[in-house]
Amino acid sequence: MLDSMVPEISYSRYSDRQLAAVPLAVLALSLLVIAGMWATTGTPVNPGIDFTGGTELQLQTDASEAEIEATFETEPESIQPIAAQENEYIVTFQSTDTAAIEQQATDAGFSVTSISSTSAAFGAETQLQAVVGVAIAFVGMSVLVALMFRTFVPSVAVVLSAFSDIAIPVALMNLFDIQLSLGTVAALLMLIGYSVDSDLLLNNHVLRRHGDFYESTARAMRTGVTMTTTAIIAMLVMTAVATLFAIPLLPAVGLVLVFGLLADLMNTYLLNVSLLRWYKYEGVAR
Repeated sequence: MLDSMVPEISYSRYSDRQLAAVPLAVLALSLLVIAGMWATTGTPVNPGIDFTGGTELQLQTDASEAEIEATFETEPESIQPIAAQENEYIVTFQSTDTAAIEQQATDAGFSVTSISSTSAAFGAETQLQAVVGVAIAFVGMSVLVALMFRTFVPSVAVVLSAFSDIAIPVALMNLFDIQLSLGTVAALLMLIGYSVDSDLLLNNHVLRRHGDFYESTARAMRTGVTMTTTAIIAMLVMTAVATLFAIPLLPAVGLVLVFGLLADLMNTYLLNVSLLRWYKYEGVAR
């Protein structure tokens, strides 16, 4: 039912440059945001305590967030109320002095229900493993795509779209102050897979099936847009529910996936289509 609601775009009205202009401009702006973040902080995105080390404290109190913040000698990184549990908060610190933090909370009359910490050395090691994991996934995807198509332009279209699908959410994470965590790294890895899936769907319809370019694009678009729209709605619902019940991590994961899936719609059906049309009508003829 949803696929019948996907509008059919009259691509013939637009030149390849017009189709590619918007996604390339958004990609350029995203890279500027990431470069600015890197230049000012030394990292392309703000890392959370999973990668820097720190302490997470869950406590119960009827004090306000301002009173909780004033209790500790070390300024908390964040104070998040748990909606499903009245007067319960998750407080995170960059400090790994767990004993001092727990003592200060106890002295203030707070009931500490759980406390955990990550050392700075373990966080740095985790950060390196996450970066290597994302790099291996991206390089592996690029090699697989090159082997599948064995032609330059369709392969570049898939890889460029996937790169943009990662760069845009990372830039938005900086703008919306979403920290890089193990959860958001997993979301970025999922976006690589999803991006390749939607781009391969389009490329296969256009390059490996019979029929007019625009008819093939429209068929791929009905399936691809339906899939992506359904995934966006599911992620929005998950983000809303997780935010309502203050479930840690899931709101950030949901938002990163929504950012990436929206970017994927733009990159697949504007950037990838423009490159494929150029390749089919002009590149092959050369």
